[in-house]
Amino acid sequence: MKITRLSTYRVAPRWMFLKIETDEGLVGWGEPVVEGRARTVEAAVAELGEQLIGQDPARINDHWQTMYRGGFYRGGAVFMSAIAGIDQALWDIKGKALGVPVYQLLGGLVRDRMKTYCWVGGDRPADIIAQIRDRLALGFDTFKMNACEELGLLDTGRAIDAAVAKVAEIRAVFGNSIEFGLDFHGRVGWPMAKTLIRELEPYRPLFIEEPVLAEQAEYYPRLAAQTAIPLAAGERMYSRFEFKNVLHAGGLAIVQPDLSHAGGISECMKIAAMAEAYDVSLAPHCPLGPIALAACLHVDFASWNAVLQEQSIGIHYNADGELLDYIVNKDAFAMEQGSVRPFVLPGLGLEIDEARVIERSREVSDWRNPLWRHADGSVAEW
Repeated sequence: MKITRLSTYRVAPRWMFLKIETDEGLVGWGEPVVEGRARTVEAAVAELGEQLIGQDPARINDHWQTMYRGGFYRGGAVFMSAIAGIDQALWDIKGKALGVPVYQLLGGLVRDRMKTYCWVGGDRPADIIAQIRDRLALGFDTFKMNACEELGLLDTGRAIDAAVAKVAEIRAVFGNSIEFGLDFHGRVGWPMAKTLIRELEPYRPLFIEEPVLAEQAEYYPRLAAQTAIPLAAGERMYSRFEFKNVLHAGGLAIVQPDLSHAGGISECMKIAAMAEAYDVSLAPHCPLGPIALAACLHVDFASWNAVLQEQSIGIHYNADGELLDYIVNKDAFAMEQGSVRPFVLPGLGLEIDEARVIERSREVSDWRNPLWRHADGSVAEW
């Protein structure tokens, strides 16, 4: 079998799909994207794809190493996201060629269902109680929300109180009947992270995500030493080599590699295994589309230390498109009390509605994340 073509499709709300075709008629799908920089990743996919034409798609490991090591400059969000989507599509082809789901090729199931959680509250946390009630009616009992709006390196007690009040309200209304993680989203610098984490501790969030940005990872162990709340990070870390340094330094209880950013299935299986060796759990980052989520779930089903899976149904970014819009077999993501069962179809387990993908790709506009500024006019972390 030989690879004959790679085609990319940018679609709403902010996703990009990749189709890899072969001379035997088998196709594989992947989801390479950096949210807000889809065209940049599209160019990287095209460049990397040139060396794949005419190659055997079954040699996934060799293709991965060639894409990663063959260009001298390596790593980073763009290159690793391009590799990730190609890697996903190659695994999809391999599973289809052998007639088995990808998780079987990764060693088989370690669990019968995978717990997921959903987002509430939006970029600027609001209507949280009503949104939680809506999701509870759908069978979810685990959630994630942004912990605060923009926060300065040195901010006021009022800003801290406003963030804590929202969390206190959740516990007052729902008690311990639900669990929720709090995403600092890189909005909180080291000076304020210490204070905010201390004030949130009585409300026992399930975890705090990105307590500081990944480039400030030296503070993870220092923050962990002051709190009993598990700390999570990893969505802006792109290879096992970045995770290696963070795991060695300690501080994280949960790693959150993104299957569309951190080198795909091949790399994230290695990251999961490294984390397991440090007694650290896995909760892949995935506020993206159906192919990215399917890739995450295959890793989850084959990784003993996977504990939670983010998914994007109802997320605030999905105004122009939803998770199930682009797939035919929508029951593949059927939720049972917030959990997903293993896929039954071979490959990634999805039937892509290709006609709809092509149609929507013709009318898509470029998504950009908001640009926030502090009161003094300086740029704020979004």
